[in-house]
Amino acid sequence: MPRKVDADERRRHVVEALFRVAVRDGLARASLRTVADEAGLNIGSLRHYFASQSDLMRFAMRAMLEQVGERMRHGLADLAGQRGAPAAQRIRTAGKLLGELLPLDDVRRAEVTVFLDFAALARTRPDLHDLADEAARGSRTAVRRILAYVTGLSPRARALDVETERLLSLLDGLGINAVLHPDLVTADDAVRVVDAHLRALAR
Repeated sequence: MPRKVDADERRRHVVEALFRVAVRDGLARASLRTVADEAGLNIGSLRHYFASQSDLMRFAMRAMLEQVGERMRHGLADLAGQRGAPAAQRIRTAGKLLGELLPLDDVRRAEVTVFLDFAALARTRPDLHDLADEAARGSRTAVRRILAYVTGLSPRARALDVETERLLSLLDGLGINAVLHPDLVTADDAVRVVDAHLRALAR
């Protein structure tokens, strides 16, 4: 008797295939046909779960945002529990947490690579813009909270607005360069730069 197909499992399998195509060939090349081929499915089976490329991209990006968001929530809870800890300990924890937004290993490199492509596509794709905007707002909120813990600034402080934008710009630059020029900006380089920035803020 044939095994019943688990819909959630099949969708995860398809999302993994999309990520492989996107990392290898670029997200714009991740059509239903290419993703179906990568997943070892016929396109009719894929259309049973995703009616269009837009549906597939949105589902994949939503899954990725939830995955990153879950890691960030756990990290923020750890950081909140260290409110009275020495500055050096808080900086280490904050640096590790910010590393979730950088391409420091294969998983995060794939996430950052695909997200950069997604953000570029969303600029001219109204059907994708809301998710790109949600991701940007989520990163901004998380970075702001991390900085409040590290610096002790009030969440309403104007200085925190400036420092949030400064750190976001630093993370964006590191992420882009580590993806595009991995020989010039390594994972270790990115970690050192973030650590130096946090230490300077905590002085």
